[in-house]
Amino acid sequence: MKRILYTSLAILLLAACNEQDYTKYVNVFAGAADLGHCMPCACRSMGMIKVGPESGNWSWDYTGGYQYKDSTLNGFSQNRINGTGCPDLGDLLMFPFCGDWNAPEYKSRFGKANEKGEPGYYSVYLDDSRVFAEMTATPHVSIQRYRFDDPAQANLMIDFQSGIVGDENTMHHKIKACEQNFIDPYHITGNARTVMWVDRWYYYEIEFDAPYTIKEQLPFRRDDELAPRYVLSFEIPKGNTLTVKASISRNSIEAAHNNIALELPGWNLDSLRTVSHDEWNEILSRIKVKGNREQKNLFYSSMYRLFVHPDNVGDAGQPVRYSTLSLWDTYRAAHPLYTLVAPERVDDFVNSMIAQFDDYGQLPIWSLWGQENWCMIGNHSVPVIVDAYLKGFRGFDVEKAYYAIKTSLTTPLPKSDWTQYDKYGYFPFDMTVNESVSRTLECCYDDWCAAQMAKALGKEDDYNFFINRSTFYKNLFDPSTGLMRAKDSEGNWREPFDVFTPSHDSTCGGDYTEGNAWQYTWHVQHDVQGLIDLYGGAEPFLTKLDSLFILEHEMTNEGFVKDVSGLIGQYAHGNEPSHHVAYLYTLAGKPHRTEEMVSTICKTQYKDGVDGLCGNDDCGQMSAWYIFSVMGFYPVNPCGGEFILGAPQLPEAELQLPDGKTFTIVAKNYSPNNIHVDHVELNGVRLDAPIIHYEDIMCGGTLTFYMTE
Repeated sequence: MKRILYTSLAILLLAACNEQDYTKYVNVFAGAADLGHCMPCACRSMGMIKVGPESGNWSWDYTGGYQYKDSTLNGFSQNRINGTGCPDLGDLLMFPFCGDWNAPEYKSRFGKANEKGEPGYYSVYLDDSRVFAEMTATPHVSIQRYRFDDPAQANLMIDFQSGIVGDENTMHHKIKACEQNFIDPYHITGNARTVMWVDRWYYYEIEFDAPYTIKEQLPFRRDDELAPRYVLSFEIPKGNTLTVKASISRNSIEAAHNNIALELPGWNLDSLRTVSHDEWNEILSRIKVKGNREQKNLFYSSMYRLFVHPDNVGDAGQPVRYSTLSLWDTYRAAHPLYTLVAPERVDDFVNSMIAQFDDYGQLPIWSLWGQENWCMIGNHSVPVIVDAYLKGFRGFDVEKAYYAIKTSLTTPLPKSDWTQYDKYGYFPFDMTVNESVSRTLECCYDDWCAAQMAKALGKEDDYNFFINRSTFYKNLFDPSTGLMRAKDSEGNWREPFDVFTPSHDSTCGGDYTEGNAWQYTWHVQHDVQGLIDLYGGAEPFLTKLDSLFILEHEMTNEGFVKDVSGLIGQYAHGNEPSHHVAYLYTLAGKPHRTEEMVSTICKTQYKDGVDGLCGNDDCGQMSAWYIFSVMGFYPVNPCGGEFILGAPQLPEAELQLPDGKTFTIVAKNYSPNNIHVDHVELNGVRLDAPIIHYEDIMCGGTLTFYMTE
């Protein structure tokens, strides 16, 4: 019944979304500079295909395959990852051009004035190629239209070896098996096994609206390359355009063909662009905000990024299967936000996680292409599933979900040796060599979440087991420094104790994950009062918290720690473990400091432009923090539906809810100077605690903040 209501909501909203074009506030290039790692692409919300430009490769800066500063493009690939710190995908790179190509590399200059992007559409004029390229997509199929200045010399280079990688060497040997089938002058099919972030097979079908001939197979660039590059030439009898459709499947060539048959049987790019625009407009309209143009640009660009991932890697006509689940990041705010603005997708998220459990025997940690890459710590499918259960979602097998949770938290993982954890009450640094503190803290949170579901299901023994483990964070609190500090298996503290140098598992090692002791000490989302008690009360806790935001110390980069960015003192907004920290002031009795810091973070770490993000967007988490915070509340504990009040950064926001309900947030006396909150009312009743709940929002109503200097 809930799924039917949510589907009906989506249909009603789609019919009403023409009241205003929210897509005009989206800058698809925002975050495509410096550390944001975002990229412009043509995609549907959470679609598998993300067709767009590649301007660079072979380095950490190009995990999304694009930097706005670049003036040349390598071509257009069919899928990409948005805003992450690791590379993969970038399959089926296509480069159109006129005449013979005499340059050593296939790339073309382009002018920024001739590059355009909007939700669901991208276009650019390639100066050297003399081609105008534009593209849009269905969830599983891209469609690209190339207008050649000289249609008599229309060529297209397809690079079957290419993909987004971390270094040039990997580029040449990442393909382990492949085939291309030139089945007729209008179709190419094939497959490839590629090993990068994950070891995956993909299958494809490419269709053209004009016949091709194979003009040339280009020489391999190195002996270890396996997949070829072909230059195809085309006879274009009508006009000067070539239209290309490309479908990718993780299952079979037949499934790739079926994607086209079901989603894009025709060739009308313009009508599909309109459909994509309208779908994106409906998504964006689920929160309607008031404010100036800059505020709307920031808000709706964030909403757009929130819905680029995860990806539905299930084929057309098949059950939804979400992957590209950056759960170490997105469990914190993105997934709680989906329960409010995309409730119709929540059951599918959970079922996708259970499906991966069926494949691996473990719930996803960081999944790509439906596979685990083991790159992060903890198992944060757990809070997402438990949060869904506690909020009343029931479109999944509850007992199986709990079994998957319990199994994942008791069966050893590559980064979670439960034998150590249970024996010592933490991960000893002489046994868990890297990230021992962070792994302990992250696992404590998952344990707390598991305990809540066990309690709700009447599993008392399991509840006692997991709730006890959720307190293990206390074993690593060092009273002498007031920081979380590593211990060895004998109970000895790490010596010497460097509190500033960031750690990074794969490069410089250390006891923390992409951060230092100052940043990770606050990672007790489930028991803030317990952390306060370790300090001896609110006042010493608040003093230490103040120090976090004002302590200036230049970080030494002994390893790869570019993720530790967006610094305010030692607070690092560019990386996710810090995201809840500003709200701890409110929970310790000083809400005005939360209000100040939220205002400061919004003003200094988010910009209306291509350099708008201070760190990787990480599949929507940086954006979700912004959406929550400008509305005036945030899920410090993202499991269970409790939101801590902050201070709105907009005059008004209205959430569209199922059954035609709305929840409106109003900031009375809003102004740039009125950053503090005198009091808050819910439906006219003054709140006596700085908390609202999921149920409060989903029932509809009005939350009114009375702002003051």
